[in-house]
Amino acid sequence: MLVITVVAFAHHKGGTGKTTSCLNVAGYLQKDGKNVLVVDCDPQANATTGLGVNPESLELSMYDVFMSVFEGFPDIAINDVIVPTASGVDLAPATLDLVGVEPYLYSIEDRAGLLREALARVRDNYDFILIDTPPSMGQFVINGLVAADHTVVTLDPGTFALKGMDALSTVFGDIREMLGENISADFAILTRWKGSGDRSAGTGGLALFLKRIFSPGPSAEEEKERERLRSFENEVKKAFKQVFMVPYSPAIYETQQHGLPISHYAPESDAGREYRAITTALEELNDKRTEDV
Repeated sequence: MLVITVVAFAHHKGGTGKTTSCLNVAGYLQKDGKNVLVVDCDPQANATTGLGVNPESLELSMYDVFMSVFEGFPDIAINDVIVPTASGVDLAPATLDLVGVEPYLYSIEDRAGLLREALARVRDNYDFILIDTPPSMGQFVINGLVAADHTVVTLDPGTFALKGMDALSTVFGDIREMLGENISADFAILTRWKGSGDRSAGTGGLALFLKRIFSPGPSAEEEKERERLRSFENEVKKAFKQVFMVPYSPAIYETQQHGLPISHYAPESDAGREYRAITTALEELNDKRTEDV
């Protein structure tokens, strides 16, 4: 039996790498021959532009899909808004119009399941559906979590990243209490990770050798930061079943400028190899689900 896996990328804080992780995993899945759909549920439309699609050029978007449940709006299904992209990944795009949807959603009782119902129409067309959620605790995040089989939480090395997990855990609990949906995070991805050791991202070989010989030892401030990162890393590993650390890499930003996932632009970069590992773990999780059905 074919099992379609739906994955939500979530964190209420901005800048943690949700969109970057969503698109790069989608790219490697596509490279593995999977049919992949990315659903952009963020009014900022970064996943849309990140796959090379200009939101301003779109006639239909996820705005129309959500609004179709309300009287007086056209009946637009998700398959009506899906567009192909240069990477081979399909996209259900977002536009800034999505900002206007949320006030409407609070007027209906079954608002949390709208995305899941919409995706039911296209599930048979894809092996994986990846949902990019906005940096908020609103209805688009809840819809993404309810629609997903698995949740991936992205974290940056900032001081407040783990504190944000408390808020996300509260949302998990609220969904469980209100809807009976048991939601938990399967993976954590630490993005832009420079690590807690003495090796800076992107430094190796001769450069690292020379640095060790000629550079003075770490300053007290540097050692304090390393200790903070070690503590942060340990806390994350206690909180999640699997943790992946994506190093800082200029290739990440270059791929975004080209409208392609890193799998299609710089697969052999340090960040590319880590996203390859994340994708493999997700595929293994999907294989296990298939065996269990």
